[in-house]
Amino acid sequence: MTMSVRSDIESRAACGVLTIDLAAIVANYQLLCRQTAPSKAAGVVKADAYGLGVAHVAPALYDAGCRDFFVAHFVEAVRLKPYLPSDARILVLNGLLPGSETDCADLGVVPVLNSLEQVTNWSATAKALGKTLPAAIQVDTGMSRLGLEPQDVDTLLAEPERLASVHVEIVMSHLACGDEVEHDANPRQLARMRAVRARFPDAKLSFANSAGIFLGDDFHGDLARPGIALYGGAPLAGGDNPMRPVVRLEVGIVQTRTVHAGAEIGYGASFVAPAKMRLATIAAGYADGLPRHLSNSGAAFFGGVRLPIVGRVSMDSIILDVTDLPAGTLKLGDMVELIGPHQTLEMIASDAGTISYEILTSLGRRYRRRYLSPAAR
Repeated sequence: MTMSVRSDIESRAACGVLTIDLAAIVANYQLLCRQTAPSKAAGVVKADAYGLGVAHVAPALYDAGCRDFFVAHFVEAVRLKPYLPSDARILVLNGLLPGSETDCADLGVVPVLNSLEQVTNWSATAKALGKTLPAAIQVDTGMSRLGLEPQDVDTLLAEPERLASVHVEIVMSHLACGDEVEHDANPRQLARMRAVRARFPDAKLSFANSAGIFLGDDFHGDLARPGIALYGGAPLAGGDNPMRPVVRLEVGIVQTRTVHAGAEIGYGASFVAPAKMRLATIAAGYADGLPRHLSNSGAAFFGGVRLPIVGRVSMDSIILDVTDLPAGTLKLGDMVELIGPHQTLEMIASDAGTISYEILTSLGRRYRRRYLSPAAR
């Protein structure tokens, strides 16, 4: 069997269709660029571009003018490198684990140094290679996750030999509560970031994530790092979402049935039919990124009609109450909408008690992925 034949069979056999609108990603990037101007905007493409396929997303962003790309781990930079021209800069947010430094230097990837130990290792690599290597330095301004602590910054600047052969291109930090506009952590972090930036006057400042871009010019720095907003997620909690939706998820019906009052539905009999009901089982479950917390919560849609989830979400299937549709409306192979015009990413995330990031990055590989290219719009 040739790869082409196998691909065709897999496409026809998929349990659902995940449509990814690259034109919408580009439009979102352009909106974010306008919002941050005259500062620049990077593209955060970690976790395989939030699960949507970095091989497709990164080139689309590059063609839209993006030149800075952030990933979380060095292995992601290795995988991303072949999809971008040589003038694109790739930065690794988590820095480097010991032993990766020489490979990182050879690939021309820029580590974000989060500790004095990472600084020492990168500087030693630069000296061993006999060259100056670029880096970003992250400082912790109030999230207690990654970055140098204030005393580490003091040490670094008091002992300049620690940065021998290292060119600090960017100094950065990360907002902990940026999606909450009025949260008092935001101005506190901004003040700390400004104080640190003053100690690295030759470096560019990168501070704003997706939410930070909408907190105002003070947060923009020189290079914003939007992530979820690129992919259609709401950058701020509450209010209207200014971003264009990027994904649509439709899943196929594998069986319909009628049950009578008292029928136990799904694992654990967690739902009991209160009256005669018509049910439809769809071909996706928590193995496909539809969380188990959607059990007896949330819904799919068909023709604008909400079809509640009843019973527990299984690994490969979910049961829907389709009683509100006329009998015979749904048949084997029909598709229902899980994410789309009637149900946003935020809506399904809310029903699952989670956030849009988790839904996006969990969408499984059993769906047929259909990409809408910018050129096709």
